Formats: sequence, C-alpha cells, structure tokens
Amino acid sequence: MSAKQMTKEKIQPASEYKRIMLKMSGEVLMGDSEYGLDSKTVKRVAEDIKAVVDLGVEVCVVVGAGNIFRGVSGAAEGMDRTTADYMGMLGIVINALALQNSLEHIGVHTRVQSAIRMDSICEPYIRRKAFRHMQKGRVVIFAAGTGNPYFTTDTAAALRASEMNCDAIFKGTKVDGVYSADPEKDKSASHFDRITYMDVLTKDLKVMDATAISLARENNIPIVVFSVKETGNFAQVVQSKGKYTIVAN
Repeated sequence: MSAKQMTKEKIQPASEYKRIMLKMSGEVLMGDSEYGLDSKTVKRVAEDIKAVVDLGVEVCVVVGAGNIFRGVSGAAEGMDRTTADYMGMLGIVINALALQNSLEHIGVHTRVQSAIRMDSICEPYIRRKAFRHMQKGRVVIFAAGTGNPYFTTDTAAALRASEMNCDAIFKGTKVDGVYSADPEKDKSASHFDRITYMDVLTKDLKVMDATAISLARENNIPIVVFSVKETGNFAQVVQSKGKYTIVAN
C-alpha cells in the first residue's frame, strides 16, 4: 500500500458521522468524588475522545460545571442569578482546560475556545477558526457556555453544534439512553431506541433543556443519548453499536 493510500485510509471516517458534538455534564469529570475533578476519570474521558478521533471523526466538546458550581443552585440560595451563572462559566473553563491537558498528554491536539475572552489561557470563540481546527484533526472544546447568563450548557452545545454544522450531538450521561422514567428509581421504566423531539418535550423527559431540544429540532441535528461512564462506549456508539437512544424527527 502506498503512502498516499495509507493517508487516505487513515482520514476516511469509520463512522456515518463526519463531525460531532460531545456534550457532557461536569459531574462526569468528578468520578466517584463528591465534587471537583478526578484525574483518572478525566484521563479515561480523554482516551474515549481519542478513540473517536482515531476513527477519522471531527470532534468538538461542551462540558458543564456541575462538579464545581451550579448557577441555578447558587441563585436558589439567594445569590444573584446573573452573578451565579458567570461563576458557572468560569467553572466550565476550568473543566475545559483540565480536559485539554489530558487530551494533549495522549497526543490529541486540542484547542479551547471561550465565549468570554481570556486570551492569556485560551482562544476566543471564532467560528471559522474552530472549523479550521477540526478540519486539521484537532478537538475543539467550547468553554464558558454561550457567554450569557440564563442559558445552560445544553443550549450552548446545541448552538455550537448548529454553528459547526455537526452531524449529531452526542449527549453523554450516566445511563445508556432515554427511558420513560428514571431507571434508577423505577425498575419498570422502558428504554427508547428512538424518540422524537416533540415526545421529549411533551413527556418532559429531561434529555436536554427545552431551548436546546428546540434548537436541535429546528436545525435537524439528531441527539444521541448514551452512557459516557462506560469505557470505550463513546466510540462504539459513534459506530452505531451498543445501547443508546436517538432523538430526531
């Protein structure tokens, strides 16, 4: 096989998806701890992302900050909601930098782009630049949400996925898809292999917030819900293997 053929084979995606958005909550990165970052868990997540990049898929990421600070809970305790949300955005940047560090350590070139300018530690969000990074095989982590209070990281993920022309949003959770009820509380809850955006909204299934679901629906971006806690599961689901739920029209 010639070098040219090998290069072509390497960049040929082993998946139906060419570019995807991975959305994770901050809680994923704290592992079994009560709060903060668990280095082993961050490393495992980075390795799972690398496995997808190695398939020839372009990956961008949005991660929350629930392991560090929650704007809504802060507001509920009397803190001004706008201030609490801005603090949450800074927590997202911390998680993004931690994930970038782990990815770089295993040879995955990564860029963090923040919706709030902080030029000394990461790039500002520039759509064309993010496109170019992904075309070069770099993972782009979008930090600081949308840069605005009152918007969740779910909405930020749907917005960036729309702007990046992603083929799908992969929502990594602690369960392997969407159920009719919380499977940890209701053992009779049934798993959906596929469900519509409208059913998610009308049944209030809490896949993502209503704004994010509506934005994904408007731009016809399917949402793939899977368990991000299982090692190697991200790459399996990207290849349409394993157990997951697709939210689409």
